[in-house]
Order: sequence, then C-alpha cells, then structure tokens
Amino acid sequence: MSEPQYFILAALQDGPLHGYGIIKAAEQATGGRLRLAVGTLYGALERLERAGLVAAGHEEIVDGRARRYYRLTEEGGTALGREALRMQQAAAVVIGRADGTTVAWA
Repeated sequence: MSEPQYFILAALQDGPLHGYGIIKAAEQATGGRLRLAVGTLYGALERLERAGLVAAGHEEIVDGRARRYYRLTEEGGTALGREALRMQQAAAVVIGRADGTTVAWA
C-alpha cells in the first residue's frame, strides 16, 4: 500500500469525507509532510474503490459544484489495520530492538 493510499484510508476512519476534506486530513495527520495533489487523490480513490476499500457515498452541490463523499468500507478498515501493524513491526526491527542496537543499512 502506498503512503498516499494509507493516509487516505486513515482520513476516512472517523467518517465520510469529500476530496478536499481528505486532502486536509492527510496533510494534518502527517504534519504537512504529505500534500496530496487533486489528481493524485482522485486516482488513488478510484483504485481504492475498485479494490473495495472505499465506497463513494452521497453527493451534494456546493456553489454549483458536485461534492462526492467517500467512506471507508469494512474491508478498507481491515486493510488499514493490517498495514498499520506491518509498519509497526517493520519499525520495531529498527528502533525497538531489545538489545538497544539499531540496524545499519549498507
């Protein structure tokens, strides 16, 4: 799972959001490090929707423009949890070793 996909799914944990809301939630969650471009967001949402991890919900018209909301599916929540655990375990190899040493990468 790519980093943008991970943070898109994470943004939807608390409930449905529209595109701009997802962008802002991902940016906030990463302290501004991840700034999703609109094209990147909607491409990722399309792939996540095809994979069954998110679902498009209701639409509303705001200032003459359609605003579609996306929600995390049950399968998406499971995938997000698995990825979080995988990253936690990978980080533990490097920073949480019982003997206090870290791995040196060549």
